[in-house]
Amino acid sequence: VVVPIGTLVKDADTGDVLADLTADGQSFIAARGGIGGRGNARFATAKNRAPRFAQDGVPGEERLLLLELKLLADVGIIGMPNVGKSTFIARVSAARPKIADYPFTTLTPNLGVVRLNVDASFVIADIPGLIPGASEGLGMGIRFLRHVERTTLLLHILDIKEDSDPWTDFEAINRELSQFSPELARKPQIVGINKLDLPSTRERIKKEIDNFRGKGIEILAFSAVTGEGVSEAVGRIAHKLLTSGEKLENTHPVILNDGEASDIKNDGAY
Repeated sequence: VVVPIGTLVKDADTGDVLADLTADGQSFIAARGGIGGRGNARFATAKNRAPRFAQDGVPGEERLLLLELKLLADVGIIGMPNVGKSTFIARVSAARPKIADYPFTTLTPNLGVVRLNVDASFVIADIPGLIPGASEGLGMGIRFLRHVERTTLLLHILDIKEDSDPWTDFEAINRELSQFSPELARKPQIVGINKLDLPSTRERIKKEIDNFRGKGIEILAFSAVTGEGVSEAVGRIAHKLLTSGEKLENTHPVILNDGEASDIKNDGAY
């Protein structure tokens, strides 16, 4: 059975992880075959050329498996719905996700390759937006969070809306991450406020930067629409990956074809 790179093989009864297929050509024996028997011809002799007995074989293993796909990406984009996550990945890579001015435009994960130079690049993943209560199934739920579990770091995008507070949104998303996976919640984050092209954002951006700084978090400000501040954000991501020991190389996201993988968009380098 051929599966996409990034597939977890689990025992459906116990939930135990049997294999994590993260490399091209990697294989795993899920169940061993039995030992074959011997037919009556094997027992033929000069006196008994057609014996009426044979030896039974030994049955092989039977196992019910659960296959779970987790995308392979260096950076995962998280945030509330409609904060501009898809616009950001479209700005920095050749990925072309659906973009519209309403929540939950993104219904499936998107992958893009951010090209830094001829020899260096990293893979970035955009998943559908989260809302408070996602861990209980509200909104798009947390069904896609497993796709950023393998990432080295998270890009947490916020925006400034009249009826919300960026810090409250920041805490709400991190609360959902903790409820899904404490390990995911401990991943390093780069925090940025998007939509710097909007006058309402410019009016409040200095206040929000000071607010986050007072809590020990340095944030970036950028506009994924105009590109203002995006280069600085990409540079910060690349620096963080390098200091974490991640090797930036000419790598490409896996091409997915079958099953669940058909729901995951995969685009080339920019």
